[in-house]
Amino acid sequence: MKFSLSWLKDHLDTTASVDEIALTLNAIGLEVEGIENPADKLKGFRVAKVLTAERHPNADKLQVLTVDSGDGQPLQVVCGAPNARAGLVGVLGLPGAVVPANGMVLKVAAVRSVESNGMMCSTRELELGEDHDGIIELPADAPIGQAFADYHGADPVFDIAITPNRPDCMGVYGIARDLAAAGLGTLKPIAAPQIAGTFASPVEIRTEDAEGCPAFYGRTVLGVTNGPSPDWLQARLKSAGQRPISALVDVTNYVMLTYGRPAHAYDRAKLTGAVVARRAQDGEGVTALNGKHYLLDHTMTVIADEAGVHDIAGIMGGEHSGCSDDTKDVLLEIAYFDPTRIAQTGRTLNLTSDARGRFERGIDPQFLDTGLDLLTGLIIEICGGQASEVIRAGTPPSGAKVVHYEPALAERLGGVAVQPARQREILESLGFSVVVVDSQQGEQWSVTAPGWRPDVDGAPDIVEEVIRIHGLDKVESVALPRADGVARPTATPTQKLERRLRRAAAARGNHEAVTWSFLPEAEAATFADSAVWTLANPISEDMKAMRPSLLPGLLSAVRRNLDRGAAGLRLFEIGRRYLRAENGTSDERLSLAVVLAGEKTPRGWATGKAATFDAYDAKAEALALLAEAGAPVDNLQVMGEAGSQFHPGQSATLRLGPKAVLARFGMLHPAVLKQFDIDAPVAVAELFLDAIPGKKGAASFARVHYAPPALQAVTRDFAFLVPAELPAGDLVRMVKGADKANIVAARLFDDFRGQGVPEGSKSLAIEVTLQPGDKSYAEADLKAIADKVTAAAAKLGATLRG
Repeated sequence: MKFSLSWLKDHLDTTASVDEIALTLNAIGLEVEGIENPADKLKGFRVAKVLTAERHPNADKLQVLTVDSGDGQPLQVVCGAPNARAGLVGVLGLPGAVVPANGMVLKVAAVRSVESNGMMCSTRELELGEDHDGIIELPADAPIGQAFADYHGADPVFDIAITPNRPDCMGVYGIARDLAAAGLGTLKPIAAPQIAGTFASPVEIRTEDAEGCPAFYGRTVLGVTNGPSPDWLQARLKSAGQRPISALVDVTNYVMLTYGRPAHAYDRAKLTGAVVARRAQDGEGVTALNGKHYLLDHTMTVIADEAGVHDIAGIMGGEHSGCSDDTKDVLLEIAYFDPTRIAQTGRTLNLTSDARGRFERGIDPQFLDTGLDLLTGLIIEICGGQASEVIRAGTPPSGAKVVHYEPALAERLGGVAVQPARQREILESLGFSVVVVDSQQGEQWSVTAPGWRPDVDGAPDIVEEVIRIHGLDKVESVALPRADGVARPTATPTQKLERRLRRAAAARGNHEAVTWSFLPEAEAATFADSAVWTLANPISEDMKAMRPSLLPGLLSAVRRNLDRGAAGLRLFEIGRRYLRAENGTSDERLSLAVVLAGEKTPRGWATGKAATFDAYDAKAEALALLAEAGAPVDNLQVMGEAGSQFHPGQSATLRLGPKAVLARFGMLHPAVLKQFDIDAPVAVAELFLDAIPGKKGAASFARVHYAPPALQAVTRDFAFLVPAELPAGDLVRMVKGADKANIVAARLFDDFRGQGVPEGSKSLAIEVTLQPGDKSYAEADLKAIADKVTAAAAKLGATLRG
């Protein structure tokens, strides 16, 4: 929120400097994001008087001026303004000054062979207005030589960040209240004029939506004269970043920005019949002040008359009932709207406004009459007219929030001792009322929160108010108690697993990526096996769904890197995926995903063309990382059904049994690559770390000592003819289990299909490693083992190749 120093001083009697105010704002939790001082832009500009003005010898439209800048040494300045003349008092930019409008640095220069020492400035050049037809003309008694910033009264502008729990500070008056409580001045009371109506309002006002609009107040002002608002009001709005429009509109914006109280003014001539706060009908529409048309539904509160909807209640007014220069009679509306309803409507319509930002955070429901008085008084003062009697439809919420509080909580929860008298002084200066309740267990208070503090729910909130005003810098830094001896490990088994896998994945040449947990709905649906969780209040429409897989985020990263010229990528991420069960419950599961895209090795004289990643690369990553995670990789089965996102025949799953899926890997389907706009082959592996079975029994702190076998291992090769459709992994697993006492490893080293192999078959060659125990193998021992291997393979239809 932005506001000027003079605006703040309208409500805070203080002599504090800009720096003191900024320091205090930061100290009480209102972070100052920036301070803009117009005086900085006007350095080098002085009030100056034109002594003489003569025609330029080499240009018909230029004049050569002699200018008194106040130092007794007149300067020669070339000027092309038509109003430049002797005796004019204006603004002179001296050499070295920077023109705010275009950043030009003034210097001594020759203009058509005549030396010019600076420039006489226009309003636009100093960013003080849009007038550029001539140079600025100041009153004749303006002090010659004075810095123009001091003469003009440059007003510093504060830009502060308001947290969502502080709706009371979304108005300058609330900020002044906080500063006064912090001891930086005295808060001025609100001077609301009591304007009695002289006639009954000709416009009926009603509320037919007691839930969405409990209270709807208004009155009519007849005979107004709309036009530009006064300079002081325009200056206030400009300092807040608002564009002045007209007096009637500017007054409503001023009341909102000053007191945090949105209001609206309707052109009475554009209304038909009674004005009613009601629920919208499905299919109704309204064109708002931003020029966009919105379709409404029955969940939304609107302000309407007999002709139709005029206002999306509490968010934005309608275009066709707004005030114009021809407006003569106005209906002033000030109401209380349900914060939840306002927030829901704004999200549904994707519509934000200053009014919505205040209503959905909560405004003071007891400020209706005062706000209407302020609004009426300013309009009559600036635009004239006569006010009707006030119509009050409905009743605002009046339940005051009472909190039971113990002063001792300030030290127990806040870490600093504050005397009860000081605590009470702070609370009362912030608008809280305090009643001391007698108690046998120590002093206790009954604290009533003001209506402008809907964020206060309990005693900890009261502690926060006391401590932030007393001074957060007064809370001492105290180290947490530490137990004697060696510190106990704090990392959980899951955290240790993540660290181990992160190191292992990086050691394999992969780069870690950290992507958003939120995705566009279309991308989430592509990788979801069930319904997707969506956010009710997303950061944006592109971040609406909770990710059901880590792959979409990594694929987006791949696209960005490939678009920027990367030839090959190896990315991985460890994080949570969010699943939605059929019964509606949510589940977070730890996963690891690896994406291999583009070139695996670049082209070269020794290797020829560039090689791309394939499904076996993804499988290797999956097996290596599963082994690092402690999964029994030797017992895993390679099975299909990786998912529709994968290329058929180039993907699979790694399972412990038919149901326990530990990972899936393979090449992505071309349709998925097209959806993510990736024009390169992509291999991926996704590990479901939550599915890895835990270790049985109690884990030992020390590792079992390594004892190498006494005898050397023996290898034997077997070549089997098997059906072409038989997975090689099934045969390897069957062979390895043929004799568990002797066979310690089995691996496939050849897959041949061609001459000598019958049609519909393939030849698989397996190397079997045998480990003798207490004695070497005899020929009979080896033959017995070989028979067992052959018999086991025969169960799958395999026969030894002759």
